[in-house]
Amino acid sequence: MSNKSYVMWNNKGGVGKSTITFHVASVYAEENPDRDVIIIDMCPQANVSMMLMGGGRQAEEKLQNLITKDTPQTIVGYITDSITRSDTSDLGKYITKMSSFNKNLSDNIHLLSGDGNLELIAPLLSERADATPLSTTDQPWIEIHSIIKKLTHKQINDKPCTYFIDTNPSFSVYTQIAILSGEYLLVPINADDSSIFAITGLFNLIWGTEKTHPVYGNYTFSAKVNQFGIERPKIALLLGNRFTQQKGAAHAFKALSNEATKKMYDEYQKNPTRFIKSNLNVTKQSEFENAFSMELRDFNSAGVVAANQGMPLSKMDRHTYYVYGEKIQVSKEQRKLCKEVIINLVSKL
Repeated sequence: MSNKSYVMWNNKGGVGKSTITFHVASVYAEENPDRDVIIIDMCPQANVSMMLMGGGRQAEEKLQNLITKDTPQTIVGYITDSITRSDTSDLGKYITKMSSFNKNLSDNIHLLSGDGNLELIAPLLSERADATPLSTTDQPWIEIHSIIKKLTHKQINDKPCTYFIDTNPSFSVYTQIAILSGEYLLVPINADDSSIFAITGLFNLIWGTEKTHPVYGNYTFSAKVNQFGIERPKIALLLGNRFTQQKGAAHAFKALSNEATKKMYDEYQKNPTRFIKSNLNVTKQSEFENAFSMELRDFNSAGVVAANQGMPLSKMDRHTYYVYGEKIQVSKEQRKLCKEVIINLVSKL
Protein backbone atom coordinates (compact mmCIF):
# COMPACT_ATOMS: atom_id res chain seq x y z
CA MET A 1 0.00 0.00 0.00
CA SER A 2 1.14 3.54 -0.75
CA ASN A 3 0.62 6.87 0.95
CA LYS A 4 -2.52 8.94 0.32
CA SER A 5 -3.17 12.64 0.90
CA TYR A 6 -6.38 14.66 1.18
CA VAL A 7 -6.54 18.44 1.39
CA MET A 8 -9.62 20.16 2.83
CA TRP A 9 -10.19 23.57 1.26
CA ASN A 10 -12.75 26.13 0.25
CA ASN A 11 -12.01 29.83 -0.14
CA LYS A 12 -14.73 30.69 2.35
CA GLY A 13 -14.45 30.72 6.11
CA GLY A 14 -16.86 29.06 8.49
CA VAL A 15 -17.64 26.02 6.36
CA GLY A 16 -16.31 23.52 8.90
CA LYS A 17 -12.90 22.62 7.43
CA SER A 18 -11.16 22.03 10.76
CA THR A 19 -14.11 20.30 12.43
CA ILE A 20 -14.61 17.95 9.49
CA THR A 21 -10.87 17.25 9.33
CA PHE A 22 -10.88 16.31 13.02
CA HIS A 23 -13.81 13.91 12.75
CA VAL A 24 -12.80 12.36 9.43
CA ALA A 25 -9.18 11.79 10.50
CA SER A 26 -10.28 10.32 13.85
CA VAL A 27 -12.69 7.84 12.27
CA TYR A 28 -10.30 7.05 9.41
CA ALA A 29 -7.60 6.13 11.96
CA GLU A 30 -10.04 3.86 13.81
CA GLU A 31 -11.15 2.18 10.59
CA ASN A 32 -7.60 1.78 9.21
CA PRO A 33 -5.27 0.57 12.00
CA ASP A 34 -2.84 -0.68 9.35
CA ARG A 35 -2.04 2.93 8.36
CA ASP A 36 -0.55 5.93 10.14
CA VAL A 37 -2.83 8.95 9.92
CA ILE A 38 -1.04 12.31 9.88
CA ILE A 39 -2.89 15.61 10.10
CA ILE A 40 -0.97 18.60 8.73
CA ASP A 41 -2.38 21.85 10.10
CA MET A 42 -1.67 24.57 7.53
CA CYS A 43 -3.89 27.17 9.22
CA PRO A 44 -2.36 29.80 11.55
CA GLN A 45 -5.44 29.54 13.79
CA ALA A 46 -4.47 25.90 14.53
CA ASN A 47 -8.07 24.92 15.29
CA VAL A 48 -7.73 21.27 14.31
CA SER A 49 -4.49 21.05 16.32
CA MET A 50 -6.32 22.33 19.40
CA MET A 51 -9.06 19.72 18.98
CA LEU A 52 -6.56 16.92 18.53
CA MET A 53 -4.66 18.03 21.63
CA GLY A 54 -7.76 17.67 23.77
CA GLY A 55 -9.43 21.04 23.31
CA GLY A 56 -9.95 23.91 25.72
CA ARG A 57 -7.28 25.73 27.75
CA GLN A 58 -5.12 22.63 28.18
CA ALA A 59 -4.72 22.33 24.42
CA GLU A 60 -3.61 25.97 24.17
CA GLU A 61 -0.87 25.31 26.72
CA LYS A 62 0.28 22.18 24.90
CA LEU A 63 0.35 24.05 21.59
CA GLN A 64 2.43 26.88 23.06
CA ASN A 65 4.94 24.32 24.37
CA LEU A 66 5.40 22.98 20.84
CA ILE A 67 5.65 26.46 19.30
CA THR A 68 8.27 27.75 21.77
CA LYS A 69 10.76 24.89 21.40
CA ASP A 70 14.18 25.82 19.97
CA THR A 71 13.05 24.04 16.83
CA PRO A 72 9.26 24.48 16.84
CA GLN A 73 7.54 21.08 16.75
CA THR A 74 5.08 22.60 14.31
CA ILE A 75 4.49 23.32 10.64
CA VAL A 76 6.67 26.44 10.99
CA GLY A 77 9.58 24.41 12.35
CA TYR A 78 9.38 21.95 9.48
CA ILE A 79 9.03 24.57 6.74
CA THR A 80 11.79 26.75 8.17
CA ASP A 81 14.23 23.85 8.41
CA SER A 82 13.29 22.78 4.89
CA ILE A 83 14.04 26.28 3.53
CA THR A 84 17.39 26.50 5.35
CA ARG A 85 18.22 22.98 4.17
CA SER A 86 18.57 21.68 7.72
CA ASP A 87 18.22 17.94 8.24
CA THR A 88 14.48 17.13 8.37
CA SER A 89 14.85 13.35 8.08
CA ASP A 90 13.91 12.81 11.74
CA LEU A 91 10.19 13.48 11.44
CA GLY A 92 9.79 12.94 15.17
CA LYS A 93 11.26 16.43 15.65
CA TYR A 94 8.16 17.90 14.02
CA ILE A 95 5.33 15.34 14.07
CA THR A 96 3.65 14.45 17.37
CA LYS A 97 1.91 11.21 18.29
CA MET A 98 -1.49 12.36 19.50
CA SER A 99 -2.32 9.58 21.97
CA SER A 100 0.41 11.01 24.24
CA PHE A 101 -1.63 14.24 24.37
CA ASN A 102 -5.18 12.95 24.05
CA LYS A 103 -6.19 9.49 25.29
CA ASN A 104 -9.41 9.67 23.27
CA LEU A 105 -7.48 9.22 20.02
CA SER A 106 -6.15 6.09 18.32
CA ASP A 107 -2.45 5.27 18.59
CA ASN A 108 -2.00 5.73 14.84
CA ILE A 109 -2.97 9.43 14.76
CA HIS A 110 -0.14 11.96 14.43
CA LEU A 111 -0.02 15.74 13.99
CA LEU A 112 2.21 18.29 12.34
CA SER A 113 0.81 21.09 14.44
CA GLY A 114 -0.49 24.44 13.32
CA ASP A 115 1.38 27.57 14.37
CA GLY A 116 0.31 31.22 14.44
CA ASN A 117 3.78 32.16 13.22
CA LEU A 118 2.88 30.69 9.84
CA GLU A 119 1.36 34.09 9.11
CA LEU A 120 4.65 35.78 10.05
CA ILE A 121 6.80 33.66 7.73
CA ALA A 122 4.40 34.06 4.78
CA PRO A 123 6.35 37.06 3.36
CA LEU A 124 9.55 35.00 3.53
CA LEU A 125 7.89 32.11 1.69
CA SER A 126 6.61 34.45 -1.03
CA GLU A 127 9.98 36.16 -1.39
CA ARG A 128 11.84 32.86 -1.67
CA ALA A 129 9.30 31.46 -4.13
CA ASP A 130 9.62 34.53 -6.39
CA ALA A 131 13.42 34.73 -6.19
CA THR A 132 15.32 34.96 -9.46
CA PRO A 133 16.60 31.49 -10.44
CA LEU A 134 20.39 31.27 -10.16
CA SER A 135 20.71 28.64 -12.88
CA THR A 136 18.63 26.63 -15.33
CA THR A 137 18.18 23.94 -12.67
CA ASP A 138 17.25 26.36 -9.89
CA GLN A 139 13.46 26.43 -9.44
CA PRO A 140 12.66 28.40 -6.27
CA TRP A 141 8.88 28.58 -6.89
CA ILE A 142 8.63 24.82 -7.25
CA GLU A 143 10.90 24.19 -4.25
CA ILE A 144 8.81 26.33 -1.90
CA HIS A 145 5.48 25.02 -3.15
CA SER A 146 6.65 21.37 -2.94
CA ILE A 147 7.87 21.34 0.67
CA ILE A 148 4.75 19.69 2.12
CA LYS A 149 4.06 17.63 -1.00
CA LYS A 150 7.44 15.94 -0.51
CA LEU A 151 6.57 15.29 3.12
CA THR A 152 3.40 13.42 2.14
CA HIS A 153 5.57 10.87 0.34
CA LYS A 154 7.36 9.97 3.60
CA GLN A 155 6.49 7.50 6.35
CA ILE A 156 7.08 7.85 10.08
CA ASN A 157 7.06 4.12 10.80
CA ASP A 158 6.90 0.99 8.68
CA LYS A 159 3.24 1.56 7.77
CA PRO A 160 1.83 3.53 4.83
CA CYS A 161 0.47 6.96 5.74
CA THR A 162 -2.71 8.81 4.99
CA TYR A 163 -2.30 12.59 5.27
CA PHE A 164 -5.17 15.00 5.96
CA ILE A 165 -4.24 18.63 5.33
CA ASP A 166 -6.31 21.36 6.95
CA THR A 167 -6.16 24.83 5.44
CA ASN A 168 -6.97 28.50 5.83
CA PRO A 169 -9.66 30.03 3.58
CA SER A 170 -7.29 32.75 2.41
CA PHE A 171 -5.31 32.07 -0.75
CA SER A 172 -2.00 33.03 0.83
CA VAL A 173 1.25 31.33 -0.09
CA TYR A 174 0.95 28.73 2.68
CA THR A 175 -2.55 27.84 1.47
CA GLN A 176 -1.19 27.41 -2.04
CA ILE A 177 1.48 25.08 -0.66
CA ALA A 178 -1.22 23.11 1.18
CA ILE A 179 -3.43 22.75 -1.89
CA LEU A 180 -0.58 21.40 -4.01
CA SER A 181 0.26 18.90 -1.27
CA GLY A 182 -2.87 16.80 -1.63
CA GLU A 183 -3.71 14.17 -4.19
CA TYR A 184 -7.41 14.64 -3.52
CA LEU A 185 -9.42 17.77 -2.74
CA LEU A 186 -12.35 17.70 -0.31
CA VAL A 187 -14.58 20.80 -0.63
CA PRO A 188 -16.84 21.60 2.34
CA ILE A 189 -19.62 24.12 1.80
CA ASN A 190 -22.50 25.52 3.81
CA ALA A 191 -26.06 25.83 2.59
CA ASP A 192 -25.85 29.55 1.84
CA ASP A 193 -25.43 31.80 -1.19
CA SER A 194 -21.87 32.85 -0.36
CA SER A 195 -20.74 29.21 -0.34
CA ILE A 196 -22.30 28.72 -3.76
CA PHE A 197 -20.53 31.79 -5.13
CA ALA A 198 -17.28 30.57 -3.59
CA ILE A 199 -17.28 27.51 -5.85
CA THR A 200 -16.55 29.72 -8.86
CA GLY A 201 -13.77 31.40 -6.90
CA LEU A 202 -12.28 28.04 -6.00
CA PHE A 203 -12.00 27.01 -9.65
CA ASN A 204 -10.66 30.41 -10.72
CA LEU A 205 -7.96 30.37 -8.05
CA ILE A 206 -6.78 26.79 -8.54
CA TRP A 207 -7.26 26.36 -12.29
CA GLY A 208 -7.47 29.95 -13.52
CA THR A 209 -10.18 31.97 -15.21
CA GLU A 210 -11.47 30.98 -18.65
CA LYS A 211 -10.02 34.18 -20.10
CA THR A 212 -6.53 35.21 -18.99
CA HIS A 213 -6.26 38.78 -17.74
CA PRO A 214 -3.92 40.82 -19.99
CA VAL A 215 -2.06 42.45 -17.08
CA TYR A 216 -1.79 40.08 -14.13
CA GLY A 217 -2.81 36.83 -15.82
CA ASN A 218 0.74 35.52 -16.12
CA TYR A 219 1.51 36.10 -12.43
CA THR A 220 -1.31 34.11 -10.88
CA PHE A 221 -0.97 30.86 -8.99
CA SER A 222 -2.68 28.91 -11.76
CA ALA A 223 -0.35 30.42 -14.38
CA LYS A 224 2.69 29.36 -12.34
CA VAL A 225 1.31 25.85 -11.86
CA ASN A 226 0.73 25.59 -15.61
CA GLN A 227 4.17 27.00 -16.40
CA PHE A 228 5.96 24.46 -14.21
CA GLY A 229 3.66 21.55 -15.04
CA ILE A 230 2.76 20.86 -11.40
CA GLU A 231 -0.05 18.41 -10.73
CA ARG A 232 -3.11 19.76 -8.94
CA PRO A 233 -5.29 17.69 -6.60
CA LYS A 234 -8.37 16.02 -8.04
CA ILE A 235 -11.73 16.93 -6.55
CA ALA A 236 -13.01 13.89 -4.67
CA LEU A 237 -16.06 15.08 -2.74
CA LEU A 238 -18.27 18.10 -2.22
CA LEU A 239 -19.23 18.02 1.47
CA GLY A 240 -22.52 19.72 2.29
CA ASN A 241 -21.90 20.83 5.85
CA ARG A 242 -24.86 21.79 8.08
CA PHE A 243 -27.39 20.88 5.37
CA THR A 244 -29.48 18.78 7.78
CA GLN A 245 -31.27 21.44 9.78
CA GLN A 246 -34.58 22.04 11.48
CA LYS A 247 -37.64 20.81 9.61
CA GLY A 248 -39.04 24.25 8.95
CA ALA A 249 -35.97 25.27 6.96
CA ALA A 250 -35.59 21.97 5.09
CA HIS A 251 -36.90 23.16 1.73
CA ALA A 252 -34.76 26.29 1.71
CA PHE A 253 -31.62 24.36 2.59
CA LYS A 254 -32.36 21.69 0.02
CA ALA A 255 -32.74 24.35 -2.65
CA LEU A 256 -29.36 25.80 -1.73
CA SER A 257 -27.77 22.36 -1.65
CA ASN A 258 -29.18 21.59 -5.12
CA GLU A 259 -27.80 24.88 -6.44
CA ALA A 260 -24.34 24.15 -5.00
CA THR A 261 -24.33 20.69 -6.55
CA LYS A 262 -25.48 22.15 -9.88
CA LYS A 263 -22.64 24.68 -9.77
CA MET A 264 -20.12 21.91 -9.23
CA TYR A 265 -21.76 19.69 -11.85
CA ASP A 266 -21.47 22.51 -14.42
CA GLU A 267 -17.74 22.60 -13.73
CA TYR A 268 -17.57 18.81 -14.05
CA GLN A 269 -19.23 18.95 -17.46
CA LYS A 270 -16.69 21.51 -18.67
CA ASN A 271 -13.60 19.87 -17.14
CA PRO A 272 -14.16 16.31 -15.88
CA THR A 273 -10.38 15.74 -15.58
CA ARG A 274 -10.38 18.06 -12.55
CA PHE A 275 -12.31 15.39 -10.66
CA ILE A 276 -11.39 11.87 -9.68
CA LYS A 277 -12.51 9.11 -12.01
CA SER A 278 -15.85 7.75 -10.89
CA ASN A 279 -16.97 4.14 -11.08
CA LEU A 280 -20.46 5.48 -11.78
CA ASN A 281 -21.67 6.64 -15.17
CA VAL A 282 -22.15 10.38 -14.67
CA THR A 283 -24.35 11.94 -17.36
CA LYS A 284 -26.75 14.07 -15.29
CA GLN A 285 -26.82 16.05 -12.09
CA SER A 286 -28.44 13.35 -9.94
CA GLU A 287 -25.70 10.89 -10.94
CA PHE A 288 -23.05 13.52 -10.22
CA GLU A 289 -24.57 14.07 -6.78
CA ASN A 290 -24.37 10.35 -5.99
CA ALA A 291 -20.77 10.15 -7.15
CA PHE A 292 -19.27 13.39 -5.88
CA SER A 293 -21.34 14.92 -3.09
CA MET A 294 -22.32 14.04 0.43
CA GLU A 295 -24.47 15.83 2.98
CA LEU A 296 -23.21 16.03 6.55
CA ARG A 297 -25.35 16.55 9.62
CA ASP A 298 -25.16 19.63 11.78
CA PHE A 299 -23.34 18.24 14.84
CA ASN A 300 -24.97 20.79 17.19
CA SER A 301 -24.19 19.93 20.84
CA ALA A 302 -22.08 16.92 19.80
CA GLY A 303 -19.86 19.28 17.82
CA VAL A 304 -19.47 21.64 20.79
CA VAL A 305 -18.35 18.80 23.06
CA ALA A 306 -16.04 17.30 20.44
CA ALA A 307 -14.24 20.60 19.78
CA ASN A 308 -13.91 21.53 23.45
CA GLN A 309 -12.73 18.14 24.70
CA GLY A 310 -10.99 16.73 21.64
CA MET A 311 -13.38 13.81 21.68
CA PRO A 312 -14.16 11.78 18.55
CA LEU A 313 -17.78 10.76 18.11
CA SER A 314 -16.87 7.13 18.79
CA LYS A 315 -15.72 8.05 22.31
CA MET A 316 -18.78 10.18 23.11
CA ASP A 317 -20.69 7.67 25.23
CA ARG A 318 -22.36 9.90 27.84
CA HIS A 319 -25.53 11.96 27.77
CA THR A 320 -24.10 14.92 29.73
CA TYR A 321 -20.82 16.83 29.38
CA TYR A 322 -19.50 20.06 30.87
CA VAL A 323 -17.97 22.77 28.69
CA TYR A 324 -16.43 25.66 30.64
CA GLY A 325 -18.79 24.85 33.50
CA GLU A 326 -21.90 24.75 31.31
CA LYS A 327 -23.94 21.55 31.18
CA ILE A 328 -24.24 20.21 27.62
CA GLN A 329 -26.59 17.35 26.77
CA VAL A 330 -25.93 15.10 23.77
CA SER A 331 -28.61 12.53 23.02
CA LYS A 332 -27.70 8.98 22.12
CA GLU A 333 -29.60 9.35 18.84
CA GLN A 334 -27.62 12.44 17.87
CA ARG A 335 -24.31 10.75 18.66
CA LYS A 336 -25.34 7.74 16.60
CA LEU A 337 -26.47 9.74 13.54
CA CYS A 338 -23.39 11.98 13.53
CA LYS A 339 -21.05 9.01 13.82
CA GLU A 340 -22.81 7.12 11.03
CA VAL A 341 -22.48 9.99 8.56
CA ILE A 342 -18.73 10.34 9.23
CA ILE A 343 -18.20 6.59 8.86
CA ASN A 344 -20.06 6.76 5.56
CA LEU A 345 -17.86 9.64 4.44
CA VAL A 346 -14.66 7.78 5.39
CA SER A 347 -15.86 4.73 3.43
CA LYS A 348 -15.88 6.88 0.29
CA LEU A 349 -12.23 7.92 0.63
